[in-house]
Amino acid sequence: MFQKDNQDSFPQIQISTPQNWIEYVLLDSGDGLKLEKFGNYALIRPEPEAIWKPTLKDEWHYAHAIFHPGKGEESGIWQYQQPIPHQWQLQYGQLKFLVKLSTSRHLGVFPEQAAQWDWIEKQIQDSSRLLKVLNLFGYTGIATLAAARAGAMVTHVDASPRAIAWARENQALNQLEEKPIRWINDDALKFIRREYRRGNRYDGIILDPPKFGRGPKGEIWQFYKWIPSLLEACQQVLSSDPQFVLLTTYAVASSALTLYEAIQSITQPWHGIIQAGELALKEKFTSRLISRAIYASWSKS
Repeated sequence: MFQKDNQDSFPQIQISTPQNWIEYVLLDSGDGLKLEKFGNYALIRPEPEAIWKPTLKDEWHYAHAIFHPGKGEESGIWQYQQPIPHQWQLQYGQLKFLVKLSTSRHLGVFPEQAAQWDWIEKQIQDSSRLLKVLNLFGYTGIATLAAARAGAMVTHVDASPRAIAWARENQALNQLEEKPIRWINDDALKFIRREYRRGNRYDGIILDPPKFGRGPKGEIWQFYKWIPSLLEACQQVLSSDPQFVLLTTYAVASSALTLYEAIQSITQPWHGIIQAGELALKEKFTSRLISRAIYASWSKS
């Protein structure tokens, strides 16, 4: 960690791995694949980072399903080897959520982000006031629910109606319907610019932008083209006394250092601590780590 006002220090890259998973396990990886267990079900999914050889042998043969990717990022098919439901429930700490199989390799949860859910909760709980939090590209809402459970007022934005419907299922599963959460189906950049014009400000911002995506009206999102504008807009809607900013990215040709500098540029008006690094998963039977994403965060304390 580095104090933001220490300009003579070089950032140190952190490796962040979740420590408290019970119902998720990375069993093994290699040959471009990973073998994971989500609750009672073992799945094989592509993993480009796994350029080594697997450690286990027999365990791979007992996977319930294998995902075979299609031509697009969100396309492909599951090959079923044992009976497995279309969806089932997982839990991390006090958070409950649904895992679902579809034409995508994604299941509705990114296990490596569990450490960030803990961090978000801590930022909110350590604050002595009611925080307004904005979650952009909120997906199935686990970070939103973590923030709401910790006591924040949350605005959740995602361009996918399906993702928001899934997030609201997770809300009901956690019996958090009475929590102050706004669910917004909109393009993230357009929404945040409107919030600035309306005078709405936020004490915490969570960003998890994709490499490429489409808005609800066909708007095309490209990370390197639009991230500078998005970060500028986020700075404009931060309150006069913000608590935290968290930026995570997947599958982009960038580095944690790039995100560190980006977060530093928009939080210069405030003193705080900046962290940057990689989100990783550790295999159960070895010390081997798989890098899954890069992140940078700023916090008031």
